[in-house]
Amino acid sequence: MQLKEIEKLAASVMERAVDAKEVAGVNLLVLKDKAPVLSLQAGYADLENKILMADDTIMRLYSMSKPVTAACMMILMQRGLVDLNDPVSKFIPAFANQTYVNGNALSLVQRPMTVHDLLFMTSGLSYGSDSAAGKATSDLFAEMDARLSTKDAMTTREFADRVGKNPLEFEPSSNFMYGISADILGALIEVISGMSFAEFLKKEITDPLEMPDTGFFVPAQKQSRLSKVYARTENGLTLYTGDHLAIKNKMDTLPAFQSGGAGLVSTLKDYANFGTMLLNGGSFKGRQILEPEIVRYFTQGTLQPWQQESLSRGWGGLEGYSYGNLMRVMKDPSKAIMYTTLGEYGWDGWLGPYFSNHPGCDITFLAGIQLTDAGTTPTVRKLRNVVLPNLLNNR
Repeated sequence: MQLKEIEKLAASVMERAVDAKEVAGVNLLVLKDKAPVLSLQAGYADLENKILMADDTIMRLYSMSKPVTAACMMILMQRGLVDLNDPVSKFIPAFANQTYVNGNALSLVQRPMTVHDLLFMTSGLSYGSDSAAGKATSDLFAEMDARLSTKDAMTTREFADRVGKNPLEFEPSSNFMYGISADILGALIEVISGMSFAEFLKKEITDPLEMPDTGFFVPAQKQSRLSKVYARTENGLTLYTGDHLAIKNKMDTLPAFQSGGAGLVSTLKDYANFGTMLLNGGSFKGRQILEPEIVRYFTQGTLQPWQQESLSRGWGGLEGYSYGNLMRVMKDPSKAIMYTTLGEYGWDGWLGPYFSNHPGCDITFLAGIQLTDAGTTPTVRKLRNVVLPNLLNNR
């Protein structure tokens, strides 16, 4: 299929989603052999003011921040500044002598939480649940939200210190559970580097990768490019202005809590440079960010069998994938619910931004949506099914 035909098909998927009010707007950027081949937009970044989605629209990444955070930890690893088997308590003493929920009681952990546990979501940390551990996390986020716009806003390090004193959902490494592990990695990066997470990110990732619109807030001169957020309700799409996970919706000031799990904003063009660096063996425009062998380690994570069972049984939509270094990794395309390629890796976010790299065929696929509780949307799956196989057949 010719590129023009692929573009027409993708555009029709996007326009149908907007017309059906499934999304306010959607952005698509696809690179093949590290060069853009598709850049499409449909709908609005701001419905109320009729501002169209554009190729430079800034979006809240939420969990699509996680691969960037993990890449920061890879930089520290390749410099010999951290051993992934180090206990987290080596850097943040509050994580010493932790307890975990054991039936109706709390038990001391037999094995301390490690940096590796944080990268593979086997730490026992959650985003909240009905257990004593989950309720402690939910209460902490409630306190953070209450302090968010005050002079006493909780910092990245205070958050980590508080989390370390709370019980865990399970003994570290005994299970997989998606949670706040990446936020603790943000605090580790600060301790190990001696910089704020924002400073480290700028020095090591966003400046060398030429990602000027990526960071923890959107300055005043760029606020007009920040997409609004929408929620699907019985009355259609409605504007959402709430804060979530202690991340301000307005993104208008540098936060005290620089969330490694959810805090970044970016554009698809910026994030494409991050994806390109990884597909290029850690190099970008002649500068080596990560060593090629570190990139291979970073992008080939696999859970242990007993951990994989929790992912496979508990997360519909990730059939065929394993997880490691804060990303899904495709291990068995025959089980997938959408078209994919062996070795694909990436992640998405709460509001619907989406990233996948396909190293076997040198493709970066990026989509941008700002819709609450979105994750990987049907629109994104349809776009993958339209774009990826046809692009590979476009020889």
